[in-house]
Amino acid sequence: MRYKIRQKIFSFGDNFTIKDERDQDQFNVRGKVFAIGDKLKIEDMEGKELAYIEQKVFRLLPEYNIYLLGKQVATVKKEFTLLKPRFNIDSTMGNYKIEGDFLGHEFQIISNGEIVVSVSKKWFSLSDTYMAEIKDEENQAFMMALVIVIDQVLHDKNHNNN
Repeated sequence: MRYKIRQKIFSFGDNFTIKDERDQDQFNVRGKVFAIGDKLKIEDMEGKELAYIEQKVFRLLPEYNIYLLGKQVATVKKEFTLLKPRFNIDSTMGNYKIEGDFLGHEFQIISNGEIVVSVSKKWFSLSDTYMAEIKDEENQAFMMALVIVIDQVLHDKNHNNN
């Protein structure tokens, strides 16, 4: 499935609208406004929480936990590197790694040697806008949470990454 993830320009907190390839709303991502560190919910269009993302604060490098249905399913940690960003994903959902360019505008999420998500960021737009193609058999909310974590680490304008 192809999605367009666009951060809202004039909003408090991190808010995204996620649309499908036909430009139909599929998910909302809502961030808590006055929280220490990032706290984001991925909801369906009826407001049901599908995934929750929570930044662990006071870390040398950014670290996030991802929850599905209230249960922690992954921890994503940015690793120290000089050129290309690298992430360690410890997950009960499978073995994943993230590969991409050092600006984070193009990246893939790979599982067992196969690309399961391809992400491309638009270069010239007023808000962060990504195109993400996720394999249909993958958990769409979990994959979306991984994409959003990468955006938070690499491009968050609020600089919540301690």
